[in-house]
Amino acid sequence: MESPPSPLPDTAEQRHRAGTRLAEVDALRGFALLGILMVNITYMASAYHGTGLEDPSLGGPLNEAVRRLVAVLFEAKFFLLFSFLFGYSFTLQINSAERRDARFTPRFLRRLTGLFVIGVVHAVILFPGDILTLYAVLGLTLLVLRRSRPRTAVRTAVALLAVTAVGYALLALALSHAGGGGIPPSTGPAAAQATEALRGGPTSVIHTHLEQLPDVALLLIFFQAPSALAAFLLGLAAGRRRALADTDQHQRFLQRLQWAGFTVGLLGGIVYVDASLNHAGPAYQLLAMGLDVITAPLLAAGYAATVLRVAHGRWGRAVVAALAPAGRMSLTNYLGQSLICALLFTGYGAALVGRVAPIGVAATALALFVAQAVTSRWWLRHHAYGPLEWLLRAWTTLSIPPWRQRGRTRLRQP
Repeated sequence: MESPPSPLPDTAEQRHRAGTRLAEVDALRGFALLGILMVNITYMASAYHGTGLEDPSLGGPLNEAVRRLVAVLFEAKFFLLFSFLFGYSFTLQINSAERRDARFTPRFLRRLTGLFVIGVVHAVILFPGDILTLYAVLGLTLLVLRRSRPRTAVRTAVALLAVTAVGYALLALALSHAGGGGIPPSTGPAAAQATEALRGGPTSVIHTHLEQLPDVALLLIFFQAPSALAAFLLGLAAGRRRALADTDQHQRFLQRLQWAGFTVGLLGGIVYVDASLNHAGPAYQLLAMGLDVITAPLLAAGYAATVLRVAHGRWGRAVVAALAPAGRMSLTNYLGQSLICALLFTGYGAALVGRVAPIGVAATALALFVAQAVTSRWWLRHHAYGPLEWLLRAWTTLSIPPWRQRGRTRLRQP
């Protein structure tokens, strides 16, 4: 007599060990993708964004209000959430390699190499604010620290954030005593020149991106890298604890994260935006950036806790179904966002840089994400992976992954 087939894993722990995709994790990644788009599109829509100066063609009370709202709620928050998920997924990749009895380190190094190459092309052609190259470099540190205990990883992350914040405070103090301050007079003309160059042909656009890369690299190294690495380590710790495998057990902790995020985290975001948009001196801006290093992770955690709690509420299935497909195709969608925005705002297409008000930019981002969510859901009904996910997986494993969908992918639903 033939034995009955093994049942699907029932418990969260069994699902995690079996490698079943967790729909809540994909939904969280999809939500992070929306937040990243809301930030990146503002940089692509105006060359003045991030300079401390207001775009002269996009002034007015409504534009200022939308600009501040987007900055408070989104800037410097969602790359942390995405970084946390990178660290969490790192543990899932280790488990996957173990199940397949494959050597993990060579696979992961190939993955990082693939991300770096994709990131370089992305930064030069589409958007210099690429973060894939940073992830590829920091991923080496994650590889070295992969055997860290969860408690050690958390302590290291907190210490890294604290040291970075103190460093910014000391720089602000030194600058204040030195009497330095003010936005350089060349900032405005340089932004105007960049606007015109981005409205030119492909050669002009690429040349402008190359000119912007040194400034972007400084931002990545001194502001985003420490925070991203800390988020990596927090994700590593959460992955080791399988914290997202069954969030029902952590509802009280998620509530605390919401309280901390929507109080302390939100207040820190308000100070950060006040320093960034009120033409304040560099000393105040550095101090605000140091504060943001500490408070932005709290707001990011508050967002994540909210999504995870909603996923287990009345509308949980609908929310997960809407966000998870975009999250499963995050690499394809991330680069697709840059491609579409480049066609809208640069000389590759409509050349609308500096010509769309912030409220129109935000509406464009929301419409684009909805379109991506719908397209991703349709695509994954017929294909096992997104196009770029398939290519990266093929390079990572040095094999040909399945292209067509073989039955429904089993996702854990709340």
